[in-house]
Amino acid sequence: MSILRIFIIGAAIAGFATQTPSLYAQNEVIDMRSETAPVQQIKATPERALKWKVAIGRFSNETQYGKGIFYDRENDPMAKQALDILSSKLASSGKFLLLERDDLDLVEKEVEAGTVSQKIGADFIILGSITEFGRKTVGKEGLFTAEKIQAVEAGVSMRMVDVATGQIIFSDEAKGIAETSSKSTLGFGDKAGFDATLSDKAISGAFDQLVENMIKKVSDRPWRTYFISADADGVVIAGGPSQGVLVGDVFAVLTKGKKVKNPQTGAMMELPGKKVGSVTVVYTGGEDPLNEFSIVEVQGLTLSEDNLSDYVIQSE
Repeated sequence: MSILRIFIIGAAIAGFATQTPSLYAQNEVIDMRSETAPVQQIKATPERALKWKVAIGRFSNETQYGKGIFYDRENDPMAKQALDILSSKLASSGKFLLLERDDLDLVEKEVEAGTVSQKIGADFIILGSITEFGRKTVGKEGLFTAEKIQAVEAGVSMRMVDVATGQIIFSDEAKGIAETSSKSTLGFGDKAGFDATLSDKAISGAFDQLVENMIKKVSDRPWRTYFISADADGVVIAGGPSQGVLVGDVFAVLTKGKKVKNPQTGAMMELPGKKVGSVTVVYTGGEDPLNEFSIVEVQGLTLSEDNLSDYVIQSE
């Protein structure tokens, strides 16, 4: 055996011998860490939020897209599409108890009355429309390649009205854009027709921003409910588990604020009420989420069937 061959074999054996301990050392360090510092899994407690009752009063299509001689405003597919997308996003947010409403006349009467109507029973009414909608196809052609880009742009406007006061507490508009492209080289490749799902994606994109901003706005307001009855059997308020009300919750009782006319806008506005007491939830019930109730203990004031409408209950 030549001296050169012996040298190469010896170097290989030496290299193998020096690498093996380092692997074991690395494994040993990992094992020591797992024994001395075990990983602790911390489960975060989800934050509980009281849910408002929200109704979508009207969502319409105010664009000229798809409006021909046989256009039926009451059965506008784009308006219904927008209503379904908005309802889905509000429901999936988990922040609201959603009511189905689509009659603008009832909404306007409820806002004018300035009280919570038994027909709707919502804390807030959402009104909105699709203000912009357009489709376009752009083509790019090269020496050997061709590209087709399809795009849809939708603009949505929405406002939220406080049923108790008729005040618009949130108003905003947003745009959503959705596009897709297809490419071909020397005549080979995708040759797709117009993608109808782009309309959904564009409207959905516009709602994403609006719903997020609306949730932030509503979250800043104290949750509110009202007395239902007060007699020998106990004091009952509206709201239950579906709205996040639990046994042991304590809420403030306020007198209803005085209603005055705003000279700048000409609209009626309600001044803040004064805290006169509190209630503690001792029982929650009701099978229908929209008609749940809670029995409470009252501190600081005396209630009767005659003065229940003088007070408002809200979170502190």
